[in-house]
Amino acid sequence: MNFLTIGHRGVMGVEPENTLRSFTAADRAGLDVIELDLHLSKDGALVVMHDADVDRTTDGTGPIADKTLAELRALDAGRGERIPTFEEVLDAVRAPLQAEIKDTAAARALAEVMHRRDLVGRVEVLSFHDEAVAEIARLVPGVRTALVASRYGLDVVDRAVAVGASTLVLNIRRLTLEVVEHARKANLRIIGWVVNTQDHLRLVRALQLDGATTDYPDIKRTGRFTA
Repeated sequence: MNFLTIGHRGVMGVEPENTLRSFTAADRAGLDVIELDLHLSKDGALVVMHDADVDRTTDGTGPIADKTLAELRALDAGRGERIPTFEEVLDAVRAPLQAEIKDTAAARALAEVMHRRDLVGRVEVLSFHDEAVAEIARLVPGVRTALVASRYGLDVVDRAVAVGASTLVLNIRRLTLEVVEHARKANLRIIGWVVNTQDHLRLVRALQLDGATTDYPDIKRTGRFTA
């Protein structure tokens, strides 16, 4: 498989994260995959936002789970952008997606959309939470899944295998050759995140990872030529 460049929340280094503006910019830049985050609104809508509350990335306050979709729509998510639903992103871009879920409730809502829109080939599902990975795999046979980890040791490989994940998405600052070798023995793909500098990109290449998650679209261009 070719080396993948993955747009982190779109291209959050240059556009408001997890907005249609950010996702369409990532698509235009030719990034191979676009990563996004999913939460459920109070009325069960699958909305795209990283944090559990709206404080950091909008002009509102409070938990997403306490707000209806209409209330979330009224917020400014940066440069006049609105919080999108997952299906709006599906319609706005053509690139494959990585959808990160935070819990099993989001897994169930995502599974419904994946079945209805036949997304097994287009959407890979990510989570930091083993039980969420296991749940989406149960609900959507054949779905590609990845376990994400920031602080981890060799046990992250065994955790991924246990829940049937085919990929590890790992914090590049903690990644070691030992972890890479252990993952390869288990036939796991490895994506490094967040790769925003040439030094990190060189490390990704030296460790022969399968891809890099980045905040900046120019990694797509430079990634091809970095040894």
